[in-house]
Amino acid sequence: MFTVTKKATTPFEGQKPGTSGLRKKVTVFQQPNYLHNFVQSTFNALPAEEVRGATIVVSGDGRYFSKDAVQIITKMAAANGVRRVWVGQNSLMSTPAVSAVIRERIGEDGSKASGAFILTASHNPGGPTEDFGIKYNMGNGGPAPESVTDKIFSNTTTISEYLISEDLPDVDISAVGVSSFSGPEGPFDVEVFDSSVDYIKLMKSIFDFEAIKKLLTSPKFTFCYDALHGVAGAYAKQIFVEELGADESSLLNCVPKEDFGGGHPDPNLTYAKELVERMGLGKSSSNIEPPEFGAAADGDADRNMILGKRFFVTPSDSVAIIAANAVQSIPYFASGLKGVARSMPTSAALDVVAKNLNLKFFEVPTGWKFFGNLMDAGMCSVCGEESFGTGSDHIREKDGIWAVLAWLSILAFKNKDNLGGGDKLVSVEDIVRQHWATYGRHYYTRYDYENVDAGAAKELMANLVSMQSSLSDVNKLIKEIRSDVSEVVAADEFEYKDPVDGSVSKHQGIRYLFGDGSRLVFRLSGTGSVGATIRVYIEQYEKDSSKTGRDSQDALAPLVDVALKLSKMQEYTGRSAPTVIT
Repeated sequence: MFTVTKKATTPFEGQKPGTSGLRKKVTVFQQPNYLHNFVQSTFNALPAEEVRGATIVVSGDGRYFSKDAVQIITKMAAANGVRRVWVGQNSLMSTPAVSAVIRERIGEDGSKASGAFILTASHNPGGPTEDFGIKYNMGNGGPAPESVTDKIFSNTTTISEYLISEDLPDVDISAVGVSSFSGPEGPFDVEVFDSSVDYIKLMKSIFDFEAIKKLLTSPKFTFCYDALHGVAGAYAKQIFVEELGADESSLLNCVPKEDFGGGHPDPNLTYAKELVERMGLGKSSSNIEPPEFGAAADGDADRNMILGKRFFVTPSDSVAIIAANAVQSIPYFASGLKGVARSMPTSAALDVVAKNLNLKFFEVPTGWKFFGNLMDAGMCSVCGEESFGTGSDHIREKDGIWAVLAWLSILAFKNKDNLGGGDKLVSVEDIVRQHWATYGRHYYTRYDYENVDAGAAKELMANLVSMQSSLSDVNKLIKEIRSDVSEVVAADEFEYKDPVDGSVSKHQGIRYLFGDGSRLVFRLSGTGSVGATIRVYIEQYEKDSSKTGRDSQDALAPLVDVALKLSKMQEYTGRSAPTVIT
């Protein structure tokens, strides 16, 4: 019989959830009561029926401090009247799988989850001195909306006590099974389960696994998947090897580790070094022929990077290509797409596809919850962000493995008659270049300046806003920097009115729009744990198919020059170069 204890506490400063929850250094979360305060503030922000007598999921990407956090949250859930907690074995569950479990899983007693605490800092590094994070997802499987996160934050500023059942024993989360306890309000269960079962079942309902298997087992096709020692490794072997027949040697870094093997689990050209080398895109030359297809995941497996042989697919192009090919290549979309959406900083490649295919199109702020609203209203089927996030309305999170399966489906469809005999395979590069020939190319790059002084970052952004009051002065400056760049015809700070619930999101990024369709976008990111991250998005549209084959950095060089000098990046930040270029 466990008991409930009320523990006195005092608020911590700075527990405001960002676009994907609360992210801080592990040492911050390890302070007495720090995690407890945020969890209790979340319980207090939720409707009573979603807590008392409810079922909640508690799992994450397995990063350092996750196992401790699972036990703390479980004991607090019991004390707050939760009826049962579902935990992925070893507390491992990808963010998309959590969304799928909330939406799809039915317990043996008929129970369904009302929400989830997801323990992840996504693509940020892990380990005793690195990052930890926590966010709450709602009954639709998507991240808590701003109305809830604002309430959580408000609660963190006034909290004076939290509830916990300290005498509830720790649950063995390494073994599948149900642990049952009794408390002052009746029974309380903790079920540890294999988190891949529901997710794989969902993937099989979306994709033609037999068609993908024919591709992956063809001697003409080679494949490589890098989980970067994140939670995707818990799914990779079962999906790609056991279900789809890929060779186990195709898997790289697929053992989940608390510190992601000392690496940075961000699937981009900078951090996925081993995959980049294997795909023939590294600096060192190799005589080994690269695989036809490569992909990487981030820490919690909601992001993806797609690579062809010696060829990088930008995430902006990736979502546009998936949307353009979805109906013919993926059974789930056979009856058509309801609409498509992208985040504002993502290139306009998807816009052109939507216009050509006569699809509903939406441009939303960064943050998956905005896509979720559209999906819940039946207005959006496929969506994506330039930050390596792609997904569909099968769940309410971006989904890295789904994106890989979508690309494999497109490759399988394009090569259905090429897998035997001497016919040349249609490659990833072929698909992308054909897309550019059809729709035009959006040359695109992103410069990240990480951990810059927060005050300097705000001053830089404020200056960019104030400059927008006189576009003639802006254009005069631009001509002094580069005479070969088009004029700015519009500039604003992006604001979004949600067509579903009418909510308005302001200050979502600063835009400079040029007469030739080029764009410069400046944003402060909410996904870091220290300082500020300034992101600069640089885009140029080229319709002439004879000019779509240029090197991206060469094509964008004039606009990059304008972006850095117009923003006075070096003067404000002291940085002569970005931390990461994608």
